[in-house]
Amino acid sequence: MKQSFQSSITGDSSEETSEIQQSTPPKSTIEISDPAQGTVWTVSETAKIQWETENIDTSKSIRFFLAKDDMVVQELGSFKNNSLAEGIALANNVGSGDQYQVVGIELFPDNKFQVAKYATSYFSIRNPIADARKKAALAKRNSPKEDISRNEFEGRKISYVKELSFTNENISVSLWDHGRQDGDIVSIYLNGKTVVSKHLLTYRRKKVSFKLDPDKTNELFLYAHNLGTAPPNTVSIELTDGSTSEKIILNSDLKSCEAVQIKVK
Repeated sequence: MKQSFQSSITGDSSEETSEIQQSTPPKSTIEISDPAQGTVWTVSETAKIQWETENIDTSKSIRFFLAKDDMVVQELGSFKNNSLAEGIALANNVGSGDQYQVVGIELFPDNKFQVAKYATSYFSIRNPIADARKKAALAKRNSPKEDISRNEFEGRKISYVKELSFTNENISVSLWDHGRQDGDIVSIYLNGKTVVSKHLLTYRRKKVSFKLDPDKTNELFLYAHNLGTAPPNTVSIELTDGSTSEKIILNSDLKSCEAVQIKVK
């Protein structure tokens, strides 16, 4: 009886394993042949995809994605498993590049624990319209800026008293009190940015350096933080680029600032 019982267990187990193996669908695969390495898609033209599968019925569908740098760029669509999809429109915002891939994924697999998928080698996409638009935007960003003179700063009127020009964009500046020392405290701004901050003027020259913007008219102006004992604040300034020197006198009070415009030849 014992041997018969063991035989019956072994027999039942073998039959059950055979049934499980028969019920598990065979492994499915996808292989995309087009696009491949060396393929070039153009955004203004429609694209095509060619592929082969194993153990996926023709009634099933394959979903394709366009990817770059492991990120999905565009869903290309789902197509019946007939090995060819044509007339695929690429999105206008797909940029030119050489690191694109098409990824194919089996939809509704018979074996839910094994889904067939495939990623192509890297291929190229060209988008002449987007390239031209990007080039125009870059050119506009790098084009010389319009000369727009400011009329006021922090509620104070700005008056331009002189125009200067230098051949070098690197400028050294010296400033000191013009007249008698009376406790004047000033700041100097270039294009709205501080180059000298809250400096107490004396006869001793304070030296600073800055760089002009060669593509625009630069604005250098004097800002008074007080009036001293003999208003307005008056500053002597000497500017040099190493070959040319200019001396100017600027006056400012609590309501207005005098300024100069500076260009690079």
